[in-house]
Amino acid sequence: MRPFRPVVDCFVVPGTTLSYQQEACRTAMGTIVSRKRKDGTTGYTAQILIKRGGKIVHRQAQTFDRRGAAAAWIKRRETELAVPGALERENRKDHPLADAIDWYVENSIKEIGRTKAQVLRSIKEYGIAGMPCSTIGSTDIVAFARELGSSGRKPQTVANYLSHLASIFRIGKAGGGFELDYPAMIAAQAVLRHQGTVSKSEKRDRRPTLAELDKILDHFKIRNERRPASGPMVQIIVFAIFSTRRQDEITRIRWDDLQRERGRILVRDMKHPGQKKGNDTWVDLPPEAIRVVEAMPKNKAEIFPYTTDAISAAFTRACQFLGVENLHFHDLRHDGVSRLFEMGFAIPNAAAVSGHRSWSSLQRYTHLEQSGDKYANWPWLEIASTPLSKDEAAL
Repeated sequence: MRPFRPVVDCFVVPGTTLSYQQEACRTAMGTIVSRKRKDGTTGYTAQILIKRGGKIVHRQAQTFDRRGAAAAWIKRRETELAVPGALERENRKDHPLADAIDWYVENSIKEIGRTKAQVLRSIKEYGIAGMPCSTIGSTDIVAFARELGSSGRKPQTVANYLSHLASIFRIGKAGGGFELDYPAMIAAQAVLRHQGTVSKSEKRDRRPTLAELDKILDHFKIRNERRPASGPMVQIIVFAIFSTRRQDEITRIRWDDLQRERGRILVRDMKHPGQKKGNDTWVDLPPEAIRVVEAMPKNKAEIFPYTTDAISAAFTRACQFLGVENLHFHDLRHDGVSRLFEMGFAIPNAAAVSGHRSWSSLQRYTHLEQSGDKYANWPWLEIASTPLSKDEAAL
């Protein structure tokens, strides 16, 4: 081992004792070690060793093809590490991105939505999650996004992944000490938008036809006749249309939340872009929806005491079995809101039912196809309003 440049740099702080000055005295030694490689070339490994109070507090090495480059690196690194606080930052443990994700989830005051939590868990399965935070640059983020796209995810889905990951990049450094480069994330998102790897979500205009609903509801009616404990999907689907409620909101509505005489119901934790919990909102409940509610037995605190997973799975399986293509449970909400406008509801009246706060957000749900009530004299409303027994309402 050939010594390159020993340096002794003592910091004398006014007003301090001699023992503290001695402790602040730092010895930095830079050395270059040359070794022959298998291919016959020579590698020059530059090493830096820093001691404080006789103890090693920092060690670093890097290999170069030329001795001059190794010497220049030692000089540059010693200068950088001489800056007050630089050594402490350098020695801070560089956690992998997966740790930053866990920190974000555990320390979020507001509850993270189910979709976001699922996305963050999924990101931890990719190679970028194992990279040290300080080493993740814009090119790494772009490569991760392309990997998502190559696995079959749509540009809108890739954009959602990066949006959730960007939340961690935005606050990870200041809040958790993770050396994440937020400007690198912004730059990567700009590149990906330019290349078309990410894009905004497409606005759906899919509405179920009466013929499709006949097939779906008849399927569940027959299923309930054969298996009474399979869950009242007929009532849930009809209620979803007339109430315009989201799937997860339906499962949270309680009997105590219903004000029958005022024709309204309290929707707990209504979806809001910046607030996941505590956003309880009173909404108008149309008479058709109230009729369905009154058919449900009061054997639980919730009116529809079922899980969103069970409802979603049952609806999706039925559509696949019946050949009803590209229909989601959430499209029932689209249909219900559009029906209100087709019946002549003004914007404030429709918003009082749907819970939307602005015309711009409400507009995407209004895909008018006719005038009048699409569900006038609809026989399935009468069927869904028939009181259920406790056995028929059990899962």
